[in-house]
Amino acid sequence: MPFEKITESESLYQNLEQQSVEQLLLVINTEDQKVALAVKSILPSIQKLTEQVIRQLKKGGRLFYIGAGTSGRLGILDASECPPTFGVSPDRVVGIIAGGDLAIRKSVEFAEDDTHQGWIDLKEHKVTSNDIVVGIAASGSTPYVIGALEACHKNGVSTGCITCNPGSPLSQVAQYPIEVLVGPEVVTGSSRMKAGTAQKMILNMISTITMTQLGHIKGNKMVDMQLSNSKLKHRGIAMIIDELGITKNQAEILLKKHGNVRSVITNFQENG
Repeated sequence: MPFEKITESESLYQNLEQQSVEQLLLVINTEDQKVALAVKSILPSIQKLTEQVIRQLKKGGRLFYIGAGTSGRLGILDASECPPTFGVSPDRVVGIIAGGDLAIRKSVEFAEDDTHQGWIDLKEHKVTSNDIVVGIAASGSTPYVIGALEACHKNGVSTGCITCNPGSPLSQVAQYPIEVLVGPEVVTGSSRMKAGTAQKMILNMISTITMTQLGHIKGNKMVDMQLSNSKLKHRGIAMIIDELGITKNQAEILLKKHGNVRSVITNFQENG
């Protein structure tokens, strides 16, 4: 498939600055509705990558997201949510961004153009063949990400990618490519919009399904979540009451004793 930068193509809408807030809301919402359908159309490729992620993590490996700009930030966001949501170690899912932590909040000039730095950043985490690295780049042409995946291949590390252009250089180097074609952005080239939304949806799928398959969900509940604030403690208590049919006071006592929802349920079911 020839490489076409759809993410850079002309918007379907003109004279945005002359439109009202109401008109612009309708335009953006109309375009956003296309994103879920675009993701639905490529579920088989998402499945292939997700199944490989599960295989690697079941071997004790880790999932790395690597990207630049918005794509890098989305990877970091998904990775950072895994410990509180699923109770896993922070090094189980790792987000890496071109330019380092500074780039999470502020653009770092030319960081994405370095073809060698991605692999250097991965080596700092002692990446191995048990791990899997997913490159995220809406354009599919980010040198930092492409260079990282090329080095992964040379070192026997599994790779996947998420991009929004067909036949991109990134897709060519990834073993498990995902190409979600969302079309032109409302603001020409602003891939933080539909492209970013599509990437976020796919990242949600990959991490949630992986953690579910690894046993961190019971029924439909986050039984391994970290109880890091009052809201989550109350949620944990409600889970315990629902699962075990005990009083709120009993649930509070057991949660305080065992520390997390899974431990409470397991110990209660084993010991009564």
